[in-house]
Amino acid sequence: QVQLVESGGGLVQAGGSLRLSCAASGRTFSSYALAWFRQPPGKEREFVARISASGDATYYKDSVKGRFTISRDNAKSTVHLQMSSLKPEDTAVFYCAATLDRPPYKPFRSMNSYNYWGQGTQVTVSS
Repeated sequence: QVQLVESGGGLVQAGGSLRLSCAASGRTFSSYALAWFRQPPGKEREFVARISASGDATYYKDSVKGRFTISRDNAKSTVHLQMSSLKPEDTAVFYCAATLDRPPYKPFRSMNSYNYWGQGTQVTVSS
């Protein structure tokens, strides 16, 4: 079992930065791939970024490449999402998700590939 708690959301002006954090419980954090999803107002939840269990592989939604960086600290059981050059269209509730990083591998952009979810943190970008 893994419990995830997000933090770091808030209100920021366009062009600004925020750093989201997701703290995980459990002794096997280093066995899990972690991802960030977001759900804009009135829209479906969408993939944002993913990092492998070891941290050596990262993947991003095209629209956030070059602006967002996902990282993890296995010693502290924490994953971060550093967001810069924020745009109003980044406004959403951001969710942390986890799944064991082992075969059979599922499509990592799909919500159904993740077993554990946090409660979400609101990010609002004003124009």
